[in-house]
Amino acid sequence: MALLWAELKSSRLGVWLTKPIASTIFVATALVAGALASSYGQLILLGLLFSWLGDVFLIPKRRLFFIAGLGSFLLAHLAYSGAFFLLPLELLPLTLAAITMAVVAITILRWLWPHLPPNLQPAVVSYVGAISLMVVLASGTVASTGPLLAVAAVMFAVSDIFVARHRFVSPSLVNKLWGLPLYYAAQLIFALSVYDR
Repeated sequence: MALLWAELKSSRLGVWLTKPIASTIFVATALVAGALASSYGQLILLGLLFSWLGDVFLIPKRRLFFIAGLGSFLLAHLAYSGAFFLLPLELLPLTLAAITMAVVAITILRWLWPHLPPNLQPAVVSYVGAISLMVVLASGTVASTGPLLAVAAVMFAVSDIFVARHRFVSPSLVNKLWGLPLYYAAQLIFALSVYDR
């Protein structure tokens, strides 16, 4: 992946050239798969577009752009949540996922809290809540759609943990090596999920 290579080489120009292109691929995939033909697809496409915007906002190193990126991804998770809410949901997987994600969210926030600037704490709490909701709703679709959406939602959440680790706890290429493939794979799964819905 050209983006990973640019990150490994610490090439800001390379990241500026490759990241928007890589993110455009998942948007284009959704369009080709027929995203505009259903309410589900339109919400997934909206989430992908917010994600594309978030990816661009996260390229610069300034805090203001990071906050804008955080907001864009929060809106992406809400759009995905809206899409999954349109699908048939089962109570048992919803309940199990809600309990699991509550424990995970509390654990992640306790880990991050000492490293967060006070002015970012409310935004990070909101973000963790939004992505937890997205994972819970995706998990609720397992009985009707199979496990792929839930797996992709978890992959997205794990990739965000690596973003948070890189930004607030321990900057390292390891975060990129794990986070980027998980993130782009999850987005492509979401994009392809609009086919025939």
